[in-house]
Amino acid sequence: GSSGGSRRRRLLAAKVNKHKPWIETSYHGVITENNDTVILDPPLVALDKDAPVPFAGEICAFKIHGQELPFEAVVLNKTSGEGRLRAKSPIDCELQKEYTFIIQAYDCGAGPRETAWKKSHKAVVHIQVKDVNEFAPTFKEPAYKAIVTEGKIYDSILQVEAIDEDCSPQYSQICNYEIVTTDVPFAIDRNGNIRNTEKLSYDKQRQYEILVTAYDCGQKPAAQDTLVQVDVKPVCKPGWQDWTKRIEYQPGSGSVPLFPSIHLETCDGAVSSLQVTTELQTNYIGKGCDRETYSEKSLQKLCGASSGIIDLLPSPSAATNWTAGLLVDSSEMIFKFDGRQGAKIPDGIVPKNLTDQFTITMWMKHGPSPGVRAEKETILCNSDKTEMNRHHYALYVHNCRLVFLLRKDFDQADTFRPAEFHWKLDQICDKEWHYYVINVEFPVVTLYMDGATYEPYLVTNDWPIHPSHIAMQLTVGACWQGGEVAKPRFAQFFHGSLASLTIRPGKMESQKVISCLQACKEGLDINSLESLGQGIKYHFNPSQSILVMEGDDIGNVNRALQKVSYINSRQFPTAGVRRLRVSSKVQCFGEDVCISIPDVDAYVMVLQAIEPQITLQGTDRFWRPASQFESSRGVILFPDIKIVSTFAKTEAPGDVKSTGTAPKSAVLEEMLHNLDFCDILVLGGDLDPRQECLELSHSELHQRHLDATNSTAGYSIYGVGSMSRYEQVLRHIRYRNWHPTSLDTRRFRIKCSELNGRYTSNEFNLEVSVLHEVRASDKEHVNHLIVQPPFLQSVHHPESHSSIQRSSVVPSIATVVIIISVCMLVFVVAMGVYRVRIAHQHFMQETEAAKEAEMDWDDSALTITVNPMEKHEEPGHGEEESEGEEEEEEEAEEDVSSSSSDSDDSEEEEEEGMGRGRHERSGASPQNTGNGAWHIVGVVSIWK
Repeated sequence: GSSGGSRRRRLLAAKVNKHKPWIETSYHGVITENNDTVILDPPLVALDKDAPVPFAGEICAFKIHGQELPFEAVVLNKTSGEGRLRAKSPIDCELQKEYTFIIQAYDCGAGPRETAWKKSHKAVVHIQVKDVNEFAPTFKEPAYKAIVTEGKIYDSILQVEAIDEDCSPQYSQICNYEIVTTDVPFAIDRNGNIRNTEKLSYDKQRQYEILVTAYDCGQKPAAQDTLVQVDVKPVCKPGWQDWTKRIEYQPGSGSVPLFPSIHLETCDGAVSSLQVTTELQTNYIGKGCDRETYSEKSLQKLCGASSGIIDLLPSPSAATNWTAGLLVDSSEMIFKFDGRQGAKIPDGIVPKNLTDQFTITMWMKHGPSPGVRAEKETILCNSDKTEMNRHHYALYVHNCRLVFLLRKDFDQADTFRPAEFHWKLDQICDKEWHYYVINVEFPVVTLYMDGATYEPYLVTNDWPIHPSHIAMQLTVGACWQGGEVAKPRFAQFFHGSLASLTIRPGKMESQKVISCLQACKEGLDINSLESLGQGIKYHFNPSQSILVMEGDDIGNVNRALQKVSYINSRQFPTAGVRRLRVSSKVQCFGEDVCISIPDVDAYVMVLQAIEPQITLQGTDRFWRPASQFESSRGVILFPDIKIVSTFAKTEAPGDVKSTGTAPKSAVLEEMLHNLDFCDILVLGGDLDPRQECLELSHSELHQRHLDATNSTAGYSIYGVGSMSRYEQVLRHIRYRNWHPTSLDTRRFRIKCSELNGRYTSNEFNLEVSVLHEVRASDKEHVNHLIVQPPFLQSVHHPESHSSIQRSSVVPSIATVVIIISVCMLVFVVAMGVYRVRIAHQHFMQETEAAKEAEMDWDDSALTITVNPMEKHEEPGHGEEESEGEEEEEEEAEEDVSSSSSDSDDSEEEEEEGMGRGRHERSGASPQNTGNGAWHIVGVVSIWK
């Protein structure tokens, strides 16, 4: 029955719902992203021919066929069949730009129960998503870099590129680029190509940084600008690259590379070989370079030259005062002659007969002579002092020629002999320092200049000089004209600078000594010669100021030049600039024109060395008995002298807890170096050679390779030696005086130097006092002085008995008075002796605790008279002193009598007593009684 009912309903519905709905066959729609409304063309409308039949003629639904489509269709009016297509979720164009799907319309069937629905045919719906400009352009690279060569106009230096993540062509395409940075010589086109608008100059600006932005076609700018860096490269010029103009040199740092990164740019030139010359230019430092600035005598000794050198241009002093009026060019004792000065060498400095062998050495800087026909310029001249104008020997410059004149005496040879020796050298007039050595081994004369040997190009002969009794005058800087003029005067003046002018009679210098004397202490060096590589040839000049290297491979030459260094072996070098020049010669493969490499001009800045503070320390005051001054050994003046050199080193504190910066503290550190002289000067008048002198054993000097000169003004020790050597020598200086009775004190001063006075020590002053003996005629006067104070006691009274004898001539009353006085005196003496004994015992107990309070003079034979009252006032000793007076008196007398002993102590005891008790002395004046016992006239307090 139920199946029959269903059938009837279907038949009924078929009769009512006769037609299917109708829609268009295709639809096109547009939806804006992030919106839900779809605009369709044509509009979504379904028709049904069953209308106006209810249900059958109405549209109830639109259905979309497809998987996970973000759209839905709804019916707006069932009767009219109008519908709407909308998005179920936000639509993103960047995810999907368009959609295509199938849609069908459904009517409402035959009744309200939605039975027997009929659907339309399938229609195709194509929807496009409309883009929104939500993304800004971004550049593919955060920064761009390009290198351009100066002087060129580029069509495109580089291209920047930006992208946009929007989906539509309108918003995803970049329509424009723009340079944000203003006032730059660059432009950019729509495709991002950057070009320069004018020629760039490397010298004007080596680098440009510009900001660029981009716009999409919706005119939305880039979120972040991009940086474009343009480096301007100079036009490729062959030359050395990557070197610094200033190279700093710290004294004591050894060998420092000059150009550790240098390399040659050949600009693709076909180079077959390369020669590089490195030159260290030091001609304006001292005498041509940094040399030791010790005195010439010290330098000669350091180089092993034979003794006997005579310095003709020494530092001015009391003994060498002939250079005092000359112009000094610098602290290195360089004498400048301006054509108006000359110096007379005193007689006796240079022997009259130089023999057939002698040597003249000098440093000379000389330029071209003024005038067309220049006069002779005398360096050294030995001529007649009066009457005549004969030149016996001379060294002079004439028209840039160095000439040495040597006229032999007539009695030595009566034949034509070589007399003038001429050398023509460019260096004589190049205004540079050169070292000249003239070795004379008559009749052969050889010139050494800067260590190289030169024979004379011209030798002229002359007759010997006839003998005469005319005295000769040796001069420097001019020649003395003693005859043929109205008034003797200087002539033939020298124009230039001289230093270290010496003469050595009877000896010739060896080539080794000559090389040492002119050697520089600074120069070029090569680090690790073994690592220079194959194919590199190198050569140094004798002074190591010029280095020539040659090779075929550019890379090997680069590495070799990187190893070239500067070295200065002086502990205290001369600070300042040393100029450097690197010149190059290039050969190319079969090309007529080869590349040219400009020179490298740089300089080494030698920094100031740490200056030492030289300090002399020791005992500065002591006393000695007169007998020691008279002895053959004398008195050693400086037994404990100490020479210390320090420098201030600034250090930052290690632990600084405060937030502020703590001040740096200076720490004194000891350093070791040489000295070149120490002078011991006598203060308060020169020594009297008839009764006093300073002595020093020559063996002490010889063992330590030092020299000395002695005069009434003092003692001068010189020579390059360590501070310990000078200490040892100074500790053996002795002072003797044959008549010390007329002497109370002698004062001396020591001052030491390094580098010929560049660094000097403090002035150490010493005062030596004499302990005088009392003469027999002074005994009565001395004892009278001692007895006057009632509490003073003198142990020896040889006058007591004689005074009693003399009392027989006085009246009886006077005799009684004298006897009473003597008795009182004896009583006082007994009391004093007793207290002396007590004080002596107490003093011996405290000797170890009061060594610093002892007297500084030898007291082996002294009888000390003390103030017993002062001791009596000490608390806690009154009862002790009142017991056993007689026994103590006898013991005191025995003790005093045994204290007279030999006063000659050993030298060690003398040195031990020097530094003690200088500040605790009283004003006591020591005297001797004549029998070996010493007395101090005055009050001597004994301190605890």
